[in-house]
Amino acid sequence: MGRAWLYSLTILIGLWVSATAFGGLMPDNLAEWPVNIWCWSVFGYIYKSTNRKERIEMLTVLAFATPMELFFSEVWKIYEYQRGLMPLFVPAGHYFLFDLGRIMASKFDQKLAMPILLPFIPMVAFGVWDGTDTSATLLLIMVLAFTKFGPQPCLYASMAWAALAMEIVGTQLGNWTWANEVPWTGLTAWNPPLLVGAFYCLGDLLVNMTVVRFEEKASVGVYE
Repeated sequence: MGRAWLYSLTILIGLWVSATAFGGLMPDNLAEWPVNIWCWSVFGYIYKSTNRKERIEMLTVLAFATPMELFFSEVWKIYEYQRGLMPLFVPAGHYFLFDLGRIMASKFDQKLAMPILLPFIPMVAFGVWDGTDTSATLLLIMVLAFTKFGPQPCLYASMAWAALAMEIVGTQLGNWTWANEVPWTGLTAWNPPLLVGAFYCLGDLLVNMTVVRFEEKASVGVYE
């Protein structure tokens, strides 16, 4: 099974198992544990079998994703998880989505990165017009800026769509819920926000910059 299928099925089935307690067959307080064990087993297998650069990427994703998740959900409170605290499988899931976005990005030419984002524009305009997702304008600007000026345009364009797809699944199942009013800002947001991928693009940029620094210090060759 290719990684893209592995990641996609892990995300879809894992979110369903966690949200529904395996269709009601498990006690609710144990529902996250099969997903925790599976996700970290997959993460560990990939870490053990891959090269040094990807290992650095994997650890870097964890280093950024974990505190960002805790800040967003426990401090800023822009979303809330189904059972309160962040599930243990979430940081590993961030790497799966990052690598899935990278696989998607490898399938199209860089000149298509900006056009791929164009369908977001009328949807953003509608959300702003009816007042239900005024935060979308700022997030759209972020995604366009990452794609235009960042080092991996195709990755950012891919993540905008991949993140939205995952967020739609997660919010529809009830794994987490986004606040309709964004704390501290006076802005509004859909559940999920249309351009939630902006947060993922920021994380990807930070990961890329960090890995480049590690590579420079260690004088490691190009990732094969």
